Amino acid sequence: MPEHFYVYPAYLDRGLSRAEGRRVPEAEAIGDLTAEEIARAAQRLGYRAEVESAKLYPRRAWTGAGRVKVTKKTGTTKTGLLRPLAREIRKLRGEPAKPRG
Repeated sequence: MPEHFYVYPAYLDRGLSRAEGRRVPEAEAIGDLTAEEIARAAQRLGYRAEVESAKLYPRRAWTGAGRVKVTKKTGTTKTGLLRPLAREIRKLRGEPAKPRG
């Protein structure tokens, strides 16, 4: 089992549908996201994160957005990582938190 998750900006992109690759609810998704923001948020949440800018999301390879390699913590699922990441990126940007529900 891999010891890390790969997180592509598309997973959190407000402008994409689930079929296009978004993996969080639309209300929690973020616009104009970069791999660097994801890495910074992951580090603030206590994860080791490394930007891999040469890697491409297969469904959106033309965007050249890169990806972030995030070391797993015991018991954390990918969804259990993505939702807190989205909240932390909002905090870093100074955006208000979206209501849960």
